[in-house]
Amino acid sequence: MTNPNSRLVYSTEEIIPRKGTPAERRAPAPGDPAKCKVTVRLDRKGRGGKSVTVLEGLQLSEEDSEKLLKKLKTRFGTGGAVKNGALEIQGDHCDGIMTELGKRGYRPKRVGESRSERIASDSNKKFP
Repeated sequence: MTNPNSRLVYSTEEIIPRKGTPAERRAPAPGDPAKCKVTVRLDRKGRGGKSVTVLEGLQLSEEDSEKLLKKLKTRFGTGGAVKNGALEIQGDHCDGIMTELGKRGYRPKRVGESRSERIASDSNKKFP
């Protein structure tokens, strides 16, 4: 009665197989970079006030992520790391990284406000 390829979800009498195993539900293989949902954001939380530009959604292997990180680090002259599949570049380099990724065929999206918007909003504030 039990099928070795199915796992019991919940049933009173019959076995209902899951739609796929975790190995089958992985992220799609990296094909066309334009189809990747790449986000670029500026992060300061948990870093002692230091800014870090975070790239998420790049569907690259670990080796390719390291290669891209090395190119970005030399381009901007900063440090960086790959953490949990996301690339982290030290400093506020969102605009430059967006143009670099655009040259490589990606369509990155900016998450959060840009530095120019932040400066404009700070200059518009009036203090009593």
